[in-house]
Amino acid sequence: MEGDSNSKSYTILIAEDEALVLKMLSYRLQKEGYTVLTASDGKQALECLRTNIPDLVITDLMMPYHSGLEVLEYVKKSLNTRIPVLVLSASGQEQTVLKAFSLGADDFALKPFSPNELVSRVRRHLGNS
Repeated sequence: MEGDSNSKSYTILIAEDEALVLKMLSYRLQKEGYTVLTASDGKQALECLRTNIPDLVITDLMMPYHSGLEVLEYVKKSLNTRIPVLVLSASGQEQTVLKAFSLGADDFALKPFSPNELVSRVRRHLGNS
């Protein structure tokens, strides 16, 4: 079943420096009917956010130039919006996870993760489960 035909088309920004993960996530979410913007580092993510307001942001924590925490903080504080931010990390360090949540992260997924689980999380945050 493709994306819900009576729901609006949601735009998702994926900020991820691992090319294969970025490509896989982008493909999977596009297949679900979402419009996907991609950034391969924190600098590109912030530039994208200055010109586009997505409905949801998925960001890796460890990226060149600006970390996922900086991207998260920009979305939550500078944009002053309620855009949900889903944080991905290969590091399950409690301190990092707590820092992400203290900055306003809406969800956290530990790498490696199931693409189906991620799609389910995206649907939940966009209200079209």
